[in-house]
Amino acid sequence: MKARDVMAAPVITVSPTTTVNEAAQLFLQRHISGAPVVDENGTLVGIVSEGDLLHRSETGTEPRRSWWLHLLTRKETLAADYVKANARSVADVMSRRVITATPDTSLREIARLLEKNRIKRVPIVDGGRIVGIISRANLIQTLASAPNQAAMETSDSAIREALLAKLEQQPWSQTGLVNVTVLDGVVGIWGIVDSEVERRAVRVAAESVPGVKSIEDHLILRPFGT
Repeated sequence: MKARDVMAAPVITVSPTTTVNEAAQLFLQRHISGAPVVDENGTLVGIVSEGDLLHRSETGTEPRRSWWLHLLTRKETLAADYVKANARSVADVMSRRVITATPDTSLREIARLLEKNRIKRVPIVDGGRIVGIISRANLIQTLASAPNQAAMETSDSAIREALLAKLEQQPWSQTGLVNVTVLDGVVGIWGIVDSEVERRAVRVAAESVPGVKSIEDHLILRPFGT
């Protein structure tokens, strides 16, 4: 699946001149935790989130350091903290470095971007304009809506062939030491593995094959040193 298949659109956005208070009210009213920032031409210029509004002078949550740490902190950092805590407009608190993707970006890549950059949302941009947004919640919704593969009717031979092919593709799998039997959708896994993690990985591989009803694990851990 690609970004265009699951992205939320149209996107709730704010402008650089939106006040911090207005942004906070928008988050509450629309039940969102962040919004892209676009200029008068509709071009993406930043993103503002709840995290940008956490440390504010109005709530008494602005950063406060001990006197000795205050002396060691660079003036630029202190000034930036002051701006973040006291600025009135979104332009002064938003993050200007925005991780984006295109409508054709795969969901695998979207998930990688979210995890690698430790962010909660990725704006989807086409031709410089924002056309959608994907959040972690969107990926969870997609997972929850996925068809139940276990409920699909598949022949025993097809299940066995699919599982063996899947195992052969995995660098951790020792297919020469593992055998698979299938009877009425019940998969029996036999053989030798080197660790409990490998045993678990084989089971997970079997669970992901359409048509599998249950799994009987007969795997044996290889004795240490053999």
